[in-house]
Amino acid sequence: MRRIVISGPPPVQILDVTGPLEVFSNVPDYQIFVVAPDSLGELQTNRGVAIAGAVSRDAVSGTIDTLVIAGGPGAESGEYTTEYIEWIANMASRSRRIASICTGAFVLAAAGLLDGKRAVTHWRFCEKLAKDFPGVKVESDPIFLRDDRTYTSAGITAGLDLSLALVEEDHGHEVALAVARQLVMFLVRPGGQAQYSQILSSQAAKSNPLCELQVYMLEHLNGDLSVETLADRMRMSPRHFSRVCIREMKMSPGQFVERLRVEAAQRMIDGSAMGLKEIADQCGFGSTDSMRRAFQHVLKVTPGEYTKRFKRS
Repeated sequence: MRRIVISGPPPVQILDVTGPLEVFSNVPDYQIFVVAPDSLGELQTNRGVAIAGAVSRDAVSGTIDTLVIAGGPGAESGEYTTEYIEWIANMASRSRRIASICTGAFVLAAAGLLDGKRAVTHWRFCEKLAKDFPGVKVESDPIFLRDDRTYTSAGITAGLDLSLALVEEDHGHEVALAVARQLVMFLVRPGGQAQYSQILSSQAAKSNPLCELQVYMLEHLNGDLSVETLADRMRMSPRHFSRVCIREMKMSPGQFVERLRVEAAQRMIDGSAMGLKEIADQCGFGSTDSMRRAFQHVLKVTPGEYTKRFKRS
């Protein structure tokens, strides 16, 4: 049988543990161990409920198929014992593959297991992961991704998506599809995690002139927001303005305008009765086709798909 070890620094996000546990438990080939980082025999969660029956980390011996590290407040704190990080590194050396759920990526990074690798975590923590661990190639949009034998996943429920992908990798499409049907979920979720995030939360400019320009852009989404127009408003050359945007907001002016318009369209879809054509006009896309292309580029879903998923009835 394939041995799955699930652990994480307490308190763990409860679904980071129970989600993968439920997926793997639907396949007879897996033997699953929930491991506490101490000898207390339980794993404390962020909701005040302890997962009983957890085994001590010292009780895990032999080879492991998959090591899964859960996220949660314990992982986000950055305060781990040296013994636990050394245990993670030791377990990883005995594992065929290593995975993190949500902010469990911080623990893998602290153990040196993400150095030089592509990784993702919950969208709210991507910037922090990149800052705390410069050697990690952080990507903010994927639901999950693989780099060699290391797998990382986005926020919380993405652990279910990753676990299904691991089942499919081990046992094929039909088995994974059967588990997905049992759990009433997508086998492959459409789009990336950008569709669930406040997409500009980490792109806010720090300088007052750019902050003022952002306000202007939000108030004139259906106006002329070309690089030349915005640069002129900032009294800069287009080339210098582009460099300032990339430095301050980590994206080009065109990319930032596109994301502002997409986020505005998301808000209108979420909370208004307007049709997609009217929303496209209000947000400055010019046409529904243009808005469709922008949604697919930024969110990896169409406006129609986003509407079905998120629009309030």
